[in-house]
Amino acid sequence: MMAGKRSAGKGKNPLTAKKGPSQATVLGIIVVVAFAALVGFGVYWNNSSSSTLVPANATAAGVPTGNADAPATVDVYLDFQCPHCKTFEEQAGPTLEELRTSGQAQVVYHPVAFLDRASSTQYSTRAAAAAGCAAEAGVFPEFERLLYQNQPTEGGAGLPNEQLIQLGQQAGAGPDFAPCVDDQRFAPWSQQITQQALRDNVSGTPSVKVNGQDVEASPQAIQQAVAAG
Repeated sequence: MMAGKRSAGKGKNPLTAKKGPSQATVLGIIVVVAFAALVGFGVYWNNSSSSTLVPANATAAGVPTGNADAPATVDVYLDFQCPHCKTFEEQAGPTLEELRTSGQAQVVYHPVAFLDRASSTQYSTRAAAAAGCAAEAGVFPEFERLLYQNQPTEGGAGLPNEQLIQLGQQAGAGPDFAPCVDDQRFAPWSQQITQQALRDNVSGTPSVKVNGQDVEASPQAIQQAVAAG
C-alpha cells in the first residue's frame, strides 16, 4: 500500500539548509564597523578642531609673520609668562625681525599656555588670547614685544585685561581690540595651539624649529640654521 510508504528524500537537504555566518564573515563585519568608527571619529575631530575661532592673519597653529614664500621657516614657541622667553625676545628678537624683513625666513609664533598653573588668573592663556586679538588687528609683532617689555612676575596674577588693552592700543590696535580681550575671544585658539605643541613634542619655552628641525634658542643658532637651508 502506497499510503504506508515513507518518502525516501524526506529530511534536511544539505543544499537548502540554513547556515550561520562563517567566521570570516563575522571578522569582515567587525573590520567594517571598526573602520567606520575610526572614520566617524576622524570627522568629529576635524569638525571640532575646525570650529575653533581663528584670528584673522593667523592660522590654527600660530601667527605667521613675513613672506610665506621665504626659503626658510622659523617656528617660535613662547609663553608670555615665561622669564626665559623674555630673555630670548631681548636677545633674538632683532635677529628674527631681520630674517623676516629681509625675506630670508617666515617667522611663525606659537603662543602657548604652559604656565597657567603659575598664575592665579591663567595669565598665559589670557595673554595668548590677547595676542590673537593683536594678530586680528594686524599688530602682533609690536604687541608681542610690548608684552615682554611689561612682563609681570611669574607666579602672580599677571597683567589685568585693562593693561593688556592699553598695550594693544599702544601697538596700534583699533577699537575692536578691547572687547576681543575682555571676551577672551581667542582663548580656545590658544589652548588648541598649546595642545598641538605638545603633540609636536614641544615641552618647554622658548623652543625654536627651523624648517621643522629643533635648534638652540639663540640668535647664532637660528641664523646658522636658516643659512644652511
